[in-house]
Amino acid sequence: MQEIFQSVNKVFSFIGPLSDFLWDFPTNFQWYAKIPLLGNFSFAIILLLGSGIYFSFRLGFMQVTHFKKGIKVMTERRQVTTGVSPLAAFLLSSAMRVGPGNIIGVTGAIAVGGPGAVFWMWISAFFGMAVAYMEGVLAQIFKEKKDDEFVGGLPFYGRKLLGNKVWIGVFLSLLYILYALCCLPAQGFNVVSSVGRMAEIVTGSIIPTDSVFYYIVGALIVIATAVIAFGGIKKVTKWTDKMVPVMAVLYIITVLVLILLNLKSVPYFFGAVFSGAFRPEAFFGGLFGTVLAQGVKRGLMSNEAGQGTITMSAAAADATHPCEQGVLASIGVFLDTIIICTLSGFVVVMAHCWDGPNAENWAAMDKLPKFTESIAVLTPGTAANAVITFLVTLCFCLFAYTCLLGMISFSEIAANRIRKDKGFISGVRIVGLFVAAFGILCNIAGLELGNLWAFSDLGNILIVFFNVPIVYVGAKYVLRATKHYKKNDGTPFTSKVIGREDCKYWDERAAEQ
Repeated sequence: MQEIFQSVNKVFSFIGPLSDFLWDFPTNFQWYAKIPLLGNFSFAIILLLGSGIYFSFRLGFMQVTHFKKGIKVMTERRQVTTGVSPLAAFLLSSAMRVGPGNIIGVTGAIAVGGPGAVFWMWISAFFGMAVAYMEGVLAQIFKEKKDDEFVGGLPFYGRKLLGNKVWIGVFLSLLYILYALCCLPAQGFNVVSSVGRMAEIVTGSIIPTDSVFYYIVGALIVIATAVIAFGGIKKVTKWTDKMVPVMAVLYIITVLVLILLNLKSVPYFFGAVFSGAFRPEAFFGGLFGTVLAQGVKRGLMSNEAGQGTITMSAAAADATHPCEQGVLASIGVFLDTIIICTLSGFVVVMAHCWDGPNAENWAAMDKLPKFTESIAVLTPGTAANAVITFLVTLCFCLFAYTCLLGMISFSEIAANRIRKDKGFISGVRIVGLFVAAFGILCNIAGLELGNLWAFSDLGNILIVFFNVPIVYVGAKYVLRATKHYKKNDGTPFTSKVIGREDCKYWDERAAEQ
């Protein structure tokens, strides 16, 4: 088995360098890197941060002015006959956003770029909220009704905005499905490995990855995922409605307890983050590019603003106005990065392993062990160490599992842009399950296939390069819809509001009212 997996790893050996090249372009060319200050900024960072800043100003900073209204929409009780409630759609999107990247992504960013990377995560998230708003509104404007569900997102608004050509919708659907398939092995791996780690904490003994225990756990994970995924979007949201609040609240409480136990280190955290982000030598040397790149790159991997990969959940909501779900999409970025990722940053920075006396040993560890080692440093010789490590590992497991469910479900929605018959949709689900099972088998074989996991980074940047330009094409429609939403004069949203004639669902809804 190991020979097979190692062969797969070698086949994809080009993925890591390709991903790094696209993320770093054109800073990997000497002529560009020599440009003062600008030479630190890759095209990806300029595109993401620049778009966030631009849309924030064009929207009048909707992520701030309508934040309170978004919270009100989330807490409203609604009866829906088609699709899911705005809250259920928000929780479904959070199932994807709040993933392992909230722990290992932050840990990796600090390991490479230092604490200053956390500051740039905050910046990218704040402006990313505006991009997420744009995506969410576009998903709602161009969503379609399928039986008692709504389908939409990047493949749907991309097709409508680019001339309504069939091949464009098919291409964008395949792009998303490919992206999900690239990420699913890592999620399967993360779920089964975290379950094994929890069992080791409880039993106090090492469990070999090729033991019967891991085979049983792996089989149960695949079966449970199949039962939920084959129930459709509504069944998936029933589970994410339960899991997302539990895992988010549990993680927040656990880390807050850890912070309270180390309250004296809180000033150090803020000092390290701000000094790391604004040191003069960082601005005028290569270090600034590293800190900024790590913050934006890992922030994106966590909250996915600009990728269009969360837009399927925004489209699934039975909203009263397209902008309603856009506001909730921006709050999703806030929850993911400003709250969850910041808490992870507290643990890693306060533990000070990243540049302490054992920094070399810490740097050699895998990302999750780096995080748990930081917990051990903050709870030395206490019973709290085992308890907090277990709870954090449980949260990590739930983060990975909800991502796994979300990716299979969103692939199903994207597949509807290609064909809507049940056989094809079931085939997409089966492929997703098979790829997730591959990641589980990698864990059982005792392998972490670095080249295969690099697919996640590659998928992230490729989909950004396609999605963000499409968002610009649709920006005028979002701005017109936003103007109508802010006016709030009681008139229904229709195609005419944005100067189009093809928003079929909204026109039919207005006619019924």
